[in-house]
Amino acid sequence: MANKKDQQTEQNVDQTVEQQQAEQQAAQAAEEAMQQDTTAAEAETAGTSADQTDKIAELELALSKAEAQVKDQRESVLRTQAEMENVRRRASQDVEKAHKFALEKFANELLTSVDNLERALQLADQQDESSRNFIEGIELTYKSLTSTLEKFGVKAVGEEGEAFNPDLHQAMSMQESSEHSNNTIMAVMQKGYELNGRLLRPAMVMVARNSDSGVDTKA
Repeated sequence: MANKKDQQTEQNVDQTVEQQQAEQQAAQAAEEAMQQDTTAAEAETAGTSADQTDKIAELELALSKAEAQVKDQRESVLRTQAEMENVRRRASQDVEKAHKFALEKFANELLTSVDNLERALQLADQQDESSRNFIEGIELTYKSLTSTLEKFGVKAVGEEGEAFNPDLHQAMSMQESSEHSNNTIMAVMQKGYELNGRLLRPAMVMVARNSDSGVDTKA
């Protein structure tokens, strides 16, 4: 009887050991499976992170290219605007000059008539009563013509007593004079004229000089 009990006890112990071993193996297998799942999840996460990093790099590169393109286009627009402004300014200046100096050739032709009227008045005998009406007609014509020229920007230059200016006057001769300051106009042979500040022709003048100094006839 005792032997049977001992055998039964041994069998129970063996079964218990086997059961514990099976449970340990099952737990170990479950742990290994969990480790594999964790490793796979980590690998998947790493792959996703790498993809995201590559995507961000691509987006940053595209953004840089877009910003560079916008900058180039902005500079191109600014250059175009500057060129258009220069063209507009030049065109405006050309139109202004055309308005100011369109009469230049016509004014030069009229100056011949002015010169002829001036010479007629200089040569006329102011004491001759029979010529009085004729002389007054010439004076009225002369004044009307010069007044009209002034309205369109034509202005006479070169008056006796003015300082000689080589930009406006042409010295035809020089003469010593104690009655005039050195380098001043003592006589006008032919008046000069400007059109809106541009010289049409210089005045032909005689320049006074003192015996101690010369005359500056150059600019």
